Amino acid sequence: MARIYISLGTNIDPVEHMQSGLVDLHEHFGDLTLSRMFESEAVGFQGTNFLNMVAAADTDMSIADVVATFKGIEKQNGRIRGEKKFSPRSLDIDLLLYDDEVCHQPIELPRGEILYNAFVLWPLAEIAPMLTHPITQQSYQYLWEHYDKSSQHIWPIEFEFPVLVSR
Repeated sequence: MARIYISLGTNIDPVEHMQSGLVDLHEHFGDLTLSRMFESEAVGFQGTNFLNMVAAADTDMSIADVVATFKGIEKQNGRIRGEKKFSPRSLDIDLLLYDDEVCHQPIELPRGEILYNAFVLWPLAEIAPMLTHPITQQSYQYLWEHYDKSSQHIWPIEFEFPVLVSR
């Protein structure tokens, strides 16, 4: 059984897509550990603010199967493949960590944006503060404490989580 950490983000009908994505993740992975919901400014382009959070779950699926499941959930929520990297998203679900696996195929793990995007690092540090990054060997709490918080604007918000997903 692997412990996975999942980043979710959306800025198109964000409440609807985030709630739907969480319900879908719960259906595929069962119990989820959830960070608070965060709002952040778009990074890399001018656009409406994003909702972001991190979830954790346990799975027997392979990395490739987890990623395929995420792509299916994104597609159900209106995600169109081939979009520009920095553009609005109906739902973006990324695998951040799969236990302490370090690999480049089928995807890069740990996901690089953990170290440079506040909207990933802060919620990850919230639900796994003492877990260590498999490359830097520093805890996520330490990484967040030493992150340049002036580089990106992010703040926690109230959010109505789906009933099926306990917090």
